[in-house]
Amino acid sequence: QVQVVESGGGQVETGGSLRLSCVVSGKILGPTFMGWYRQDPGQQPALVATVQSGGSTNYGDFVKVRFTISGDGPRTVHLHMNSRKPEYTAVYYCAAFSGAYYWGQGTQVTVAS
Repeated sequence: QVQVVESGGGQVETGGSLRLSCVVSGKILGPTFMGWYRQDPGQQPALVATVQSGGSTNYGDFVKVRFTISGDGPRTVHLHMNSRKPEYTAVYYCAAFSGAYYWGQGTQVTVAS
């Protein structure tokens, strides 16, 4: 059984930084890449950032200059949010890809103004 577990969300104030973490475990190869997606109410999940097993990264347009994704070994990924803003508020999902997508349960991030 594959598990994808996120941590680090919660309710925070504007400013400062926040780090989300994700660990995947279970019987899968790799994964090929891991990433973060965010979902606003009533919207489809949108790409935040991904990191390939070789280290290359890809970002959605919204976060390119404010978030940083980093891998910490083959099965752990972090998302660093700088200068927290209310528009960061969303549910953030971690995904791991190894022939198929494996999703976490999501972690709520609420940035109070």
